[in-house]
Amino acid sequence: MELHKLDDDLTVAPQISVDDVAKAAQAGFRTLVSNRPDRESEDQPATEAIAEAAREHGMEWIHLPVQSGNVTERDAQTFTPILRDAPKPILAFCRSGTRCATLWALSRVRKDNIDQLLQTARFEGYDLSPHRERMMELSNQTHD
Repeated sequence: MELHKLDDDLTVAPQISVDDVAKAAQAGFRTLVSNRPDRESEDQPATEAIAEAAREHGMEWIHLPVQSGNVTERDAQTFTPILRDAPKPILAFCRSGTRCATLWALSRVRKDNIDQLLQTARFEGYDLSPHRERMMELSNQTHD
C-alpha cells in the first residue's frame, strides 16, 4: 500500500485492496474514504468489499465518489466536513490519489496558504498546480 501523508489528519493513497484495509487499521487509521466511483475500471476491487472490510476492522467508512479529472467545488464542500468531523487519522483513496489530494487542497484554501498546500501535495507526488487559479478564487470567497 502506497501512502502519501498530506497532514496529521489525512493520508491519501492510490487504489487499495481488501487486504490493505487490515494494514490500514493496524497502522491506526480510523476512517477510510473512497473517492472512486464504483466500476470505474475493470481491475478495481468492489467498493462494497472494501467497505465491509473497513467495518469489520472497526473503521468508519465513507464513500464520496468523484469523477476522475472533474473535482467540483461541491465535491470539496462535501469533503470539508469529513476532514473536520470524521475520526482521525483518515485514509482516503482513489485510482491514483490525485482526486483525494485535490479535494484536500480545495477544502483547505480558506484557512491555509495555497503555495504551502501545493508544495505539500507536490512533495507527496501530486502536481496540483493546474488548480492554483481555482484555489485562489475559492480562497477569496466568503463562507456563509
